[in-house]
Amino acid sequence: MAPGTEPTVRDVMRHEVPVATPSTTIAELARLMTEHRVPGLPVIAHGELVGIVTEADLIQREATVDMPSIVAFLDAVIVADAGTPFEEELRRVVATTAEELMTSPVISIRDSATVAELATLMLQQQVNPVPVVDDGRQIVGLATRSGLIELIARLESVTAIEDAARD
Repeated sequence: MAPGTEPTVRDVMRHEVPVATPSTTIAELARLMTEHRVPGLPVIAHGELVGIVTEADLIQREATVDMPSIVAFLDAVIVADAGTPFEEELRRVVATTAEELMTSPVISIRDSATVAELATLMLQQQVNPVPVVDDGRQIVGLATRSGLIELIARLESVTAIEDAARD
C-alpha cells in the first residue's frame, strides 16, 4: 500500500483461497475451514462462484429447529412464526453437502474496492467472509473480519510511531 493512498480490498484479502465444490461433504467443509483458518469457503462450480458456506452455516446446522406454532382460529389454520422460515432451518439441518448448505447468490466485492466499502458491506449485509473477485468475476481472494483487524492494527501502529516521532 502506497503512503497516502486509501487501502483497498487487495491490501486485506487472503490471496490463497481454499474452495469447495457443490458435492463437498459437511465433514470436508469443516476440515477445510479449520485447516486453513477461514470463516467460510466459496463454492465453485464450472469455474464460477455459485455459493458460500460459512462457520455460521455449519453451526446453525447443529442448532435446534424451532417448530412453528400452529393455531386454529375459526375455520382457519394460522402458522405463527417470527424467526427463520421453518423450511430454511430444516434444509440446513438435513444438509450433507455444500450445495445443500450454501448461501446463494453470494455477496462478493471487487479487489479494487476500498476497505471502507468492504467494512460497510460486511456490517450492512452481516457477512463474513466476503469472496473477492476481479473485473472478470473470477475469485482472487477472500476478505475476512480478521483481515480488516490486522490492517487496523498495522495502520494504528504506524500512526503511533509517527506521533511518537513528532513529540
